Amino acid sequence: MALIRSWVDSANDPNGAFPLNNLPYGVFSVGGGGPRCGAAIGEMIVDLAACEARGLLDAGGTFAQGALNGFMALGRDRWDAVRARLTALLAEGAAPDVPLVPMADAALHLPIRVTEFTDFYASRNHAFNVGVLFRGPENALPPQWTHMPIGYNGRASSVVVSGTPIRRPMGQLRGGNGPEWAPSRRLDLELELGAIVGADSAMGSRVNVEQAEDMIFGYVLLNDWSARDVQAWEYQPLGPFQSKALGTTIGPWIVTQAALEPFRCTGADRVNPLLPYLAEERPGFYDLEIGWTLNGQVMGRTNYSVMYYSSAQQLAHHTSSGCPMRVGDLLGSGTISGPSRDQTGALLEMTEGGKVPVTVNGEPRTFLEDGDEVTLFATARGDGFRIGFGPCTGRILPARP
Repeated sequence: MALIRSWVDSANDPNGAFPLNNLPYGVFSVGGGGPRCGAAIGEMIVDLAACEARGLLDAGGTFAQGALNGFMALGRDRWDAVRARLTALLAEGAAPDVPLVPMADAALHLPIRVTEFTDFYASRNHAFNVGVLFRGPENALPPQWTHMPIGYNGRASSVVVSGTPIRRPMGQLRGGNGPEWAPSRRLDLELELGAIVGADSAMGSRVNVEQAEDMIFGYVLLNDWSARDVQAWEYQPLGPFQSKALGTTIGPWIVTQAALEPFRCTGADRVNPLLPYLAEERPGFYDLEIGWTLNGQVMGRTNYSVMYYSSAQQLAHHTSSGCPMRVGDLLGSGTISGPSRDQTGALLEMTEGGKVPVTVNGEPRTFLEDGDEVTLFATARGDGFRIGFGPCTGRILPARP
């Protein structure tokens, strides 16, 4: 697929993140104004609320709200119609009176009201590497791992938008003579992609993978910050709890399925056939380069196609018990890691549990220190354009003892 040219000059930059092919959705404000919905185009933001007020778009008045939940609830037919209309309004040669705001002048907000947050564990490379550290190579992968998506229910209340500082947590850690109370010494990031659910399902019902894919509105970058020493002490028998509750950072722009469709591809090879309820008619992965930096240095870089379970499979499995899904639910992919050390999406893997330091700006490092800044990035590359997600950044603040 080639670049769709726009009358917004910055959208035609082949190295820009937001060409007309992309049109991700977000929420922004300017000056003292309230948050409202927008779409990124080049170095500008389309004021979707103003577009509705002028009769250029019809989204039922939802774009004047401070979150995209109302628009998502209108359903896929309206999503497709609005995207098609926006593309026509912004295409080269159209040049109508579309209200634009310079991105540099805008503050970006959490794009959705996060209803629930579930984080999965869907990279076989990551699951094996972490399993080796926690349980040894002979028990690295639980026997059910290659049969179903494994996840845990996280905290929607601690999901924040890119740029929000993250405070180092206090926690109960394993000491020499029992537990001790201390700041986490092994604070980590997790490189993930988050799927935004844009449709409800009824309690007691199940959705198949095809239906689940139709429920996904789009994707954001996601960093599930993790206190590894807290996690090591608490995770048996019920899994992570406080080690994951300190914060989850997501990017401000939701890249839609429509924008990623040209990059659809297969995922990791199957170890065994999945049960029929998890079968995909078409692959649910994307050729998406994804990585992370620490204090400006690129640390890891891999591709989303290494994942073993797609977001649609995760969503279908989530409903398999009859669990209801809601507009605004957020599903984390789990850490995205390739097979080599420089393709890992967490310091826990990259440093082999802190045993093998990495060099960051000339200094040996194992886990995150106060003042560190982590940024996630992702790009899908087309013919003369790229689909970007914008930054997903967080800086570590000292603990409050």
